Amino acid sequence: MSRTPPGRRSDYRWFHAITTRWMDNDVFQHVNNVNYFSYFDTAVTYYEMTEKVVGLFEGPIHCVVAEVTCRYHSSLSFPDRVTVGLRVAHVGRSSVRYEIGVFRNDEDIAAAEGHFVHVFVERGSQRPVPIPDDSRSLLQRIAAG
Repeated sequence: MSRTPPGRRSDYRWFHAITTRWMDNDVFQHVNNVNYFSYFDTAVTYYEMTEKVVGLFEGPIHCVVAEVTCRYHSSLSFPDRVTVGLRVAHVGRSSVRYEIGVFRNDEDIAAAEGHFVHVFVERGSQRPVPIPDDSRSLLQRIAAG
């Protein structure tokens, strides 16, 4: 079975910088796999907060994670600088699927890629609700071409 080659920075629409921490490294002297999921969550949450896609702490709607995957291409290690690229692959009735690329330092080829599904839910009941039109428009801004 052949693997799809890693993506490039130009494949993504929005970027967020993160610095690795000493504690991110594991016994094998590279960033442990679980930290990539933290990078995903940080970048998606930062996008949704700064672009006002959804109120993180206020309002009747917020987002919960329904699915996350990661495919690793090459290692990161402290003190690498990380840039996380986002694009929206699909906007459904109540969920959005982000595709994510993790880039090491100034490299153009992704060190890791994955996806992250956020479901819009009513804050009290935690039940899915339709994505508001203004949120949908903001998500479409970074939609994959």
